[in-house]
This record gives sequence, C-alpha cells and structure tokens, in this order.
Amino acid sequence: MSKRSWRAGGVALVAAVTIATCLQPVTGGAAAAAAPVPFGTYTGSKPLAEIPNGTVLKTRTLPYHLRSFEVPLKVVQLLYRTTDALGRPTVNVTSVIKTPFQAKTSRAVAYGSFYDSLNPSDSPSDGISGGSSPGTVIINVETALVVPLLLEGYSVVVADTQGATADFAAGPEYGRTTLDSIRAVLQAPRTGVRSNARFALAGYSGGAIATEWAAALAPSYAPEVNKRLVGAAEGGVLVDPDHNLHYIEGSKVWAGVLLMALVGASRAADISLEPYLNPYGLSVFKKVENASIANVLGRYPGLTWKKIAKPQYATPEDVPAFVRVVNTLNIGSAPTPTIPMLIGQGANGVLEGTEKSTTYGAGDGVMVAGDVRGLARQYCAHGVRIRYRQYDATSHFTSVPLWVPEAVTWVTQRFGKAPAPSSCATIKPGNALTPLPVPAG
Repeated sequence: MSKRSWRAGGVALVAAVTIATCLQPVTGGAAAAAAPVPFGTYTGSKPLAEIPNGTVLKTRTLPYHLRSFEVPLKVVQLLYRTTDALGRPTVNVTSVIKTPFQAKTSRAVAYGSFYDSLNPSDSPSDGISGGSSPGTVIINVETALVVPLLLEGYSVVVADTQGATADFAAGPEYGRTTLDSIRAVLQAPRTGVRSNARFALAGYSGGAIATEWAAALAPSYAPEVNKRLVGAAEGGVLVDPDHNLHYIEGSKVWAGVLLMALVGASRAADISLEPYLNPYGLSVFKKVENASIANVLGRYPGLTWKKIAKPQYATPEDVPAFVRVVNTLNIGSAPTPTIPMLIGQGANGVLEGTEKSTTYGAGDGVMVAGDVRGLARQYCAHGVRIRYRQYDATSHFTSVPLWVPEAVTWVTQRFGKAPAPSSCATIKPGNALTPLPVPAG
C-alpha cells in the first residue's frame, strides 16, 4: 500500500479514535461487567524458573477498546515470561497494536506507557481490552500518541511495564519487562511483526523510565534485542529518584507522587518503610497503596518527607533501606546504552506549582532538568550520539506537544539511513548523579 493510501486510511482511523474518545463513559457500570476474563495468569505446569525470558505463554487477539467502545484496530496480546525487580521469574502482558495498512511489518516501536499506577488493574493491557478501572483512562488518552506511529506504518508494542504487581518507578523492572516483551513479539507470528524486525524505543514520563532502562540494560540483559534497536526517544525523564523527591516535596501539584514513589520502590524491593513513618505517614501510605497518579495529583499540596516521617528520621537519607533501594533506581549508575537517543526535557515547572530547587535547579514540575543534562553528558562522554532538547518555557504536561512530533520524526529517521544527530557539544553542565552513602544501621 502506498504512503498516500496510508494517509487516507489514517484520516478514517483518527476520526474513529477521536469519536470513540469523546463518547467513552467516565465510569464503569455495564462495561465493567462485560470486561474480558483476566488474561495475565500463568496456568502451565512447567515452573517459570525453567522457562527462558521472553517465552510466549498465551496469546489472544481482540479489538482495541476505548473503554466500552471498539475502534478499527486489531491487537494481539501476549502473556510472556520475564523477571521482576528482584530477578525472580514472573509473567507479564504486552499488547501489539497492528498497523491497519500492512499485514506484516519489519519496523516496530516499543512504546512505554505513562500509566503510572500502584494498581495492576490500571495496566495498558486491561485498558486496551476494555477494562474500566479509573486508571485505564490513561491508555485511552495515550491513543493520541500511538496513532502517529501507526500512521507511519509501525506496529506498536505496549508492555505493562510496571509488571504484574504495578511496581511504580522501579526502573530496572520496567526495562526488563520491555526487553522481554520485544523477545516475545519476535517469536509470535500472529502479531504480524517479522522475526527480523527492527525496533525503536519511545516513551514520555513514566514511559521514559521504561525506555531509558531498556536502552541501558539491553546490551547485557538482551544482546540479541539490542542488535535490533535503532534508537530510543524519551521525554520528561526520571534520572535520580532521590533528587526528584526533594524537588517535588512541598509543591502544589506533584507532592503526592513522592508517596507513590516510596510505596512503589518499597514494594519492588520487598521492604517496608512503615517503621520510619509517623501516624499521618502510615495513614496516607494506606490511601495510595493502590492509587493511580490521577488520584494523587494536586491532592497533597505542600506534602514533605518531614510530615510523614518519625522525628528521628529527619531526611529520607537517614533510612538505610531507602538509600539502598534508591541507589538501584538511579539510572546514572546503570550501564551506558549503545544506541542513539533523543532526550527532551521541560524546565519551567513553576507552571505546575513546583519552584526551582536551591540544590538541584529547575525542572518541569516533577523531573529535574539538571539531572537529565547530567545523564545526557554522561552518555555523550561514552560516545553515544545524543540529541538533547530542553524546553525552557514549558512544564511536564505542556512539553508533550513539543516532544511528540519531534520524537516521531526522529524515530522515522532512525529506521532510514541518515546518521543520528548529536548535540553533545552544546549540552550545558548538569547535576552529579553519584550514589548516596548508606547510613549505618
């Protein structure tokens, strides 16, 4: 099919998606009762420990849903074997959205969703299959970001990057679930993705966590996948979670996310932070333990670590368990990717109620721009071709319209023969990304 025909078909596709998005119900009701039977349970007799990562365990084909409405897109969902944050065998689900313009594709994009939730029912696979939990509305919104990739003729692979237990902000797990989803897709003919296909990684915000960690871990964790990667595009990037916690605490909109990050990190590492929390801290931890990011934004204005912790733990760095975990989540200490990258980062977080940090500088409201520059320069120093774009006038949400078209163009170019552009020579100095010292105790 010609590119012109693709575009013509794309008009109908966008129209259908737009109408369905506008019509989608706000709550569950009858749609919830009609939701498909859960797909993400492994029922095989062979122990998972004996099954290689990326092995397909179950397959189904279904229409793409926007809540209870179906749109003209076919999706193949795969249950596959992967590993959790502690390296234990587990299973996960990925959704392959098939471009309507080709039966088989040799180009695909592993798209990291920013569903950002502590509730497994908010996963992209549940939303795409018609789930109606409040958090699944995020994947419906993200359809607008996926459609431009489909219109370029790519299949789009959307893994439940946070794993089966929704380990929010646990970067290494995001990376492994992403890489193993690509392994699974390459061995599943029903997806329409050829076994010799090339992949790009792309994601914004929570999706950038998956993108950056997949790029960093691929050379060692999945070298056969790394050989098929053409590049990674990410925006709104989390680098050092400890810096982010201090940047957002006390803010008007984003302060509640520090609760989610603490719950997610402790869940992924199988530790408890409850001994360090005061009664108020314990109560708000309980409130967010199954929350979506939509449930905390703007709900805890002015929240700080001191408001939730016992007096003897004046800072989170006084808690050995926290320090050990957060050091493992600092992408600055992870291996260096071997593929080119596009990195976009907003720096006007005041628009979203987060003031400039006296220690770490400006950010987009939740992510720290100095950290992102520090990471980009670190990669540049190791020979990676980095195209860094800092959006000084925009915040986390308002940078999305700037990043998306640039990311789609950059990804398209990586599938071609043009060399990846580099702005390494002009990236301004950033923050140090050194691990925290672990306190005694």
